[in-house]
Amino acid sequence: MKKPIERIYSRPARPGMVGDGFRVFNYFPGGGISQQRVSPFLMMDFNAECDFGASDHIRGVDVHPHKGFETVTIAYKGSVAHHDSTGNSGVIHPGDVQWMTAGAGLLHKEYHEENFSKRGGPFEMVQLWVNLPAKDKLTQPKYQAITAAEMGKVNLPGDAGLVNVIAGSFNGNNGPASTFTPVNMFDIKLNAGGELSTTIPASHNTVILVVEGSIEVNGEAAQLHDLVLFKNDGEDISIKATENSVLLLLSGEPINEPIAQYGPFVMNTNRELQEAFEEFQSGKFGSLD
Repeated sequence: MKKPIERIYSRPARPGMVGDGFRVFNYFPGGGISQQRVSPFLMMDFNAECDFGASDHIRGVDVHPHKGFETVTIAYKGSVAHHDSTGNSGVIHPGDVQWMTAGAGLLHKEYHEENFSKRGGPFEMVQLWVNLPAKDKLTQPKYQAITAAEMGKVNLPGDAGLVNVIAGSFNGNNGPASTFTPVNMFDIKLNAGGELSTTIPASHNTVILVVEGSIEVNGEAAQLHDLVLFKNDGEDISIKATENSVLLLLSGEPINEPIAQYGPFVMNTNRELQEAFEEFQSGKFGSLD
């Protein structure tokens, strides 16, 4: 049975700045989609393609805390560097993914990679926040560096395109990301006229972001930068690209627990949020220059 489409959301009218290096359109929770409706996903920020210009100034987001969830950064164009207070650092190049588990808490900063910043050029990325269940909110922070080469690769029949499996399983092909709850995350590249079919559990909250191009999905048209939200019914998804297209398909088993969020802390109760503030202010999350 086809998975019915609940609604197709157009790109938010105006972008916002995160620091001075990320010009993002927020699809949820600011776009009228509640966090519970797309659980385990908490937030989607899309830096649609733009060129900040060449500069010796390194643009980005300065040191900030996180606790109780994971951040996933997907680089399409341009390069992002990062550091955290547990000693992890690296550079996310086009096609790569940074999957950071904040868990019990850390400090983090992210910014345009120095050489990219100096030369400028197209910059395009998605950042997702993924919730952790209560039993895992205090897990030790960790970092998964997932390069484009390490992802599961599915070449679609008839030169239709390619699916990079970041997490979960696409038609029996598994991605490398380790997740705390069942999550599928597919970077899909379809050639004009290319088609794919897959199944997603009916219980999963499921969305598709049209990063580039335009598609028909289960018989409905979705345009550039649209977000397709599916109902929690049926399993079959069929997509046809009406032009060369790049898509991000996300699905996950809902975490049916209370969400208490304030800024970069996501817990289950207000008391836990207060504890997170106290830990941050007392220096428990470490230090980062």
